Amino acid sequence: MGFIDESKFFVKAGDGGNGCVSFRREKYVPRGGPNGGDGGRGGSVYLVADPRLRSLIDFRYRSHFKAERGAGGQGSDKHGRSGRDCIVKVPLGSVISDAETGEVLADLVNPGDTFLAARGGKGGLGNARFATATNRAPRKATPGRPGEERWLRIELKLLADVGLIGLPNAGKSTLLSKLSAANPKVASYPFTTLEPQLGVLQFRFRDPCIIADIPGLIEGAHEGVGLGHKFLRHIERTAILLHVIDASTEGDRPFRDHQVLEGELEAYRQDLLDRHKLVVLNKTDLIDAARLEEVRDLFAGRDIPVHTISAMTGEGIDQLKETLADILDRVDRERAAETAAPQQETP
Repeated sequence: MGFIDESKFFVKAGDGGNGCVSFRREKYVPRGGPNGGDGGRGGSVYLVADPRLRSLIDFRYRSHFKAERGAGGQGSDKHGRSGRDCIVKVPLGSVISDAETGEVLADLVNPGDTFLAARGGKGGLGNARFATATNRAPRKATPGRPGEERWLRIELKLLADVGLIGLPNAGKSTLLSKLSAANPKVASYPFTTLEPQLGVLQFRFRDPCIIADIPGLIEGAHEGVGLGHKFLRHIERTAILLHVIDASTEGDRPFRDHQVLEGELEAYRQDLLDRHKLVVLNKTDLIDAARLEEVRDLFAGRDIPVHTISAMTGEGIDQLKETLADILDRVDRERAAETAAPQQETP
């Protein structure tokens, strides 16, 4: 089943239970005295981030989520039972927005992050609540309030430390398989991944990180051409972008491919150009040393860090991992500095 990264769904909280009109039967008490209980609260609908989920596939089969309504009040001052809440588990990185207005309501990034999608209705009041000195036998009770309901849109933005981007057939899937234990489908003919693939990149002296193979972009992807525009959102959260370039193409094509990637990133979100990036010249096993030097010269003097590898043979993979570890350490220091900065401010 394909990767589902966007869906629309309906949430309906439970209605509150109705209040009860009831009287106890006691001598010398007008009409026995009121003892109608309150109705129970309707259940609410909650969205909870679950790290075990990787896609929105469940939303393909179910698009309506409803909580239980509250029970009605009863005599003898018995209040109705509250309705059961409806808990909907979603993957980390889920962005929730109002389907009609487009307003972003929640961004569930961390395990256990919870969003109240629809609040349950309050229970109605029983007639015991309305007894006064002048009205000791009220025959009034209120109905339960309706629970909230609305259409929501959920969009999944993958949480990854490193994102692989490149044109179709640049060798990203093969590179992912060499950097991690992921096993994406790889073909020997022009082929582009149809869904994002995740892998865990293990290091010797630091914690592992998540690496994502983002489906191949083509020129015009930000305008809806090809498949890339559907997955550009997934690189918004990545700290490092690896620009995987096919070095075996002729002329200045490798550099022009890099320019296409840069152009699509800038057109989609200009701040993506400020991310840590590394150009990875792949398929060096298909060219000789002289041609490789020519390709490297295309990027010379442009302040672009370049790595050469062959994902097929494994050449240069270990050095690439070391470079990624160094960049990730730098990212960690930058994040720590950003977190500590507000604490150093004086009031």
